[in-house]
Order: sequence, then C-alpha cells, then structure tokens
Amino acid sequence: MQDITLSAAVRQNLLTLQSTADLMSGVQNKLATGLKVNSALDNPNSFFTASGLNSRASDLSNLLDDMGQSLQTIKAADKGIQTITDLVESAKAKANQALQTQSQYERKTFAAQYNDLLEQIEDVAKDSSYKGKNLLGGVGNDLTTIFNEDATSKQTIESVDYTDTALSTGLNLSDLAEGQGSTSTLQLQGGKVTLALTDGSGAALNSSSVLGDSTAVASTTTTLTFVNNEGTAPASLGAVTGASSVQDLVDGLNALSGVRAEFDNGTGELTIYSNEDFYVADGTIGAGLSGLTVAATAFATTSALLVDSGSYAVGDTLTLTDGNDFELGSLEIEADTTVDDLENFISDFNGVDASFSTSSGRITITSETDLTLTSDNADFNATGFTQDTDGIVLDAISDSGFATDSDINRIVDRLNTALSNLRSQASEFGTNLSVVEIRQDYTKTMINTLQEGAGLLTLADTNEEGANLLALQTRQQLASTSLSFASQADQTVLSLF
Repeated sequence: MQDITLSAAVRQNLLTLQSTADLMSGVQNKLATGLKVNSALDNPNSFFTASGLNSRASDLSNLLDDMGQSLQTIKAADKGIQTITDLVESAKAKANQALQTQSQYERKTFAAQYNDLLEQIEDVAKDSSYKGKNLLGGVGNDLTTIFNEDATSKQTIESVDYTDTALSTGLNLSDLAEGQGSTSTLQLQGGKVTLALTDGSGAALNSSSVLGDSTAVASTTTTLTFVNNEGTAPASLGAVTGASSVQDLVDGLNALSGVRAEFDNGTGELTIYSNEDFYVADGTIGAGLSGLTVAATAFATTSALLVDSGSYAVGDTLTLTDGNDFELGSLEIEADTTVDDLENFISDFNGVDASFSTSSGRITITSETDLTLTSDNADFNATGFTQDTDGIVLDAISDSGFATDSDINRIVDRLNTALSNLRSQASEFGTNLSVVEIRQDYTKTMINTLQEGAGLLTLADTNEEGANLLALQTRQQLASTSLSFASQADQTVLSLF
C-alpha cells in the first residue's frame, strides 16, 4: 500500500469519509442502546457516577421487596388480633350469659364453652404467621425491617405471645374449671301395719276414745312405749299411757322421726308407717304388743308406693335445687306416686341422673353440680329414727369457674383488661404498618430519583442522536461526492495520452 500514491484531495476525502463513518457508528450505537455513555471510555465521570446511583437504586429495590414482606407479616398479625378480639368479646358474652342465670348446670355449660373459645384464641395466634414469622407467637418472632442500604435506618417490632392465653404477659386468661360432679344415694324402705282399735264389745274406737278401752291395750294404767328395734338394748323413743286418747297415741307416733300414723275414725283402724323396724311395747321394753310391730324393708320394685314409707305422705312436695339455690323442679307426692315416678323426676333435669336398684332399694343420684333433694315433710330421708330435714345433699367434687357471681365478675374484669390490651396492641401494629408503608412509598420515590439521575448522566437523547445521524449521512454523501470529484481530477491526466 505504501507504493500507492494518492493525491492530497483524494486522501483528504478518504479521511473525511472514515471520520464520518466512525461518528455514524457511535451515533448508531447510542440509538441502539439508548445510552450516550456505555462504558468508562465514553465518559468516565458520568459512567462511574451513574453506576453508583444505579447500585444504590438496586440495593433499595432489594430492601423494597423486604419491606413488602414485612407489610404482609404485620397484616397477618393484625388480622389475627382482630379475630382474637372477636373471640374475647364472645368469651365475655358467655360470661354475661352465665350472670343471667343462677343454674349451676347452665353456668357449667357456659364455662366449657368459654374454655373452647380460649382454645380457639390460641389456635388463631398460632396460625397468624407469614413465611415463618409470627408476631403473635412470642419469643424469637421479633420483626426487623431495614429501610436503607447501610442498615442504619430500621424498625424492630417486638412480638407478643397469645399462643397461651394464660400467660400474664399476654392475655392473662386461664381456662376455667368445668366442675366435676359426684354421687349420692337415697334409701327407699319402709313398712306399715294396720290395727283395728275396738272396745270389749267389738265396736270401733274413735280419735277421742280412751286408749285403754281398746282390747289391744291391757288397761288404762298400761304404758305404751315406742321402741326402735335396733341393737341388743333398744332405747325407748317415747311413751303414751292407756289413759290417753287414741288421738294422743296418733300424735305421739307422728312426733317420732321416720314414723307416720293415720287413724280412720270410721273404721277405727290405726295404720303406722315407719322407715325402720319399729314396735310399741306395753310395760317393759321388749315385750312386743301383738299387731303393733312394723317391719321395714327395702323397696324391691319400681312400682312400690312411696307413701308406704314414713318419709312420704300425700301432699308432700319434693324439691330439687342446685348449689345456688336455683330450683330445678318439684314433685308433689300423691297416693299412687311410685319409685319410678321419683326416679324419672330426678332424671328429668340436665346434668342429673338417677337409677334405682331393686336389690338394695336405693336410688343412686349422680349430678354434675351441687344438688339438694328436700321435702316439706320433716321426716324425709329420716334414717335410724334421726330426723334429717336437710334431705339428700350432694356436694360436687369441684364447682365450675362460673359457679358464683363473684367468680364471673372477676372473669369479666380480666376479659375487659384483655380487650384493652388487644386494642392497644392492634393500635401499635397499625402504627408500625403505617411506618413501613410510608417508608415503602419513600423508597419507591428514592429509587426513581436515583435511576432518573443516572439516566441524566448516561441516557441518550434519541431526537438529538437521530438528527446527528441524519447530518452524518448527509456529510457521508457529500464526502463521497467530493471523493468522486477528486478522483475525476486525477483521471484528467489520462486525456493527455
């Protein structure tokens, strides 16, 4: 190539075309990439400054993703608190329902439902996690959100523990005792004897007749002694002399616990009912008066009549109450009231069950709460001729946590405190949520600002570069034309030959 000699005009035009081509290549590269600075060779200052801005924007973009995840974690906890608040309010409603009734069984039922709600609260707290982070899960679940690239700006949200409602640092709501019932028995036994009181002529006595006029009594000087047939040396329970009236005898018998006497003025028949073996002795204790011995036996069938015992008489009212003196119901004794009627009466009520044993003559009563079976008959449930006006008292092994009004009011106070703490915690989470959202929006704006600044340093103006390309194309065409003219000038030498 060194042996080839070009004229100065041709060489100048070639240089112009080469320079124009280089410029066109640069403009075309800018239009293709959209950047006026593609490498440090283009503009070191702008390139490295823009790289720094883009790097920071990239770091903030990564943090922006973390902020979004933090938002979701806080939202999950906030939804959990809202649900827990609803459940605590439901538990409070149960406590208030319990206050509206004095029934221990209903209160026991409400206590069980209350405990179910506490279990649901714990389940909701355990389920309020997001990607393994649970702000309601206690230790190890604190949430830290970083807001800038060097981690000097951040927010830490401390977790709370609602997975165990009994924690004093949490809701401080313990499960209530649901109560445990117990069992007692009611002995059903008795016997009766009927004796016709007549005088020597066989005429029936009436209530005002002198007792000693009866053929059943030796004389008016005879002393009738009421005897409990227990032990080897039975004790006297009372006495009536033969000079007393028939009514005095009836009254004396009725004054004994567990003994009931009825006299029919029309027939002169004296009927004695007793819960225990019993007899009337004349003179010396132990000498039984014929016809006045009552042998009490256990009731052996469900069809046995209750009035065949000294504990029951027509018109008696049996009442079932619980430990709060709440009356479950009552049963009025009639002449045809049977053991089966009594068993069914007791079993009619929630939480109470009765079963009769024909072998022992006992009704076994099982109750989930305290229970008392009483009668307006003072001899009810008299055993061994000892009056027992308290009837059957069944003490539950343990009462429910809603057994008394004071118990319920104390629980309501705790629920109110728990609700206050939940609302305060919800407010705190709400503030934290707002902070993260605000910083998220700020970070988005900052990223845009950084990218815009980097773009100002490196982005090409496509309009300008398009105009430059058009000018260079025109220059290239002109240079080509000039090169052609210069070549033609050199060719004029040939015309001389």
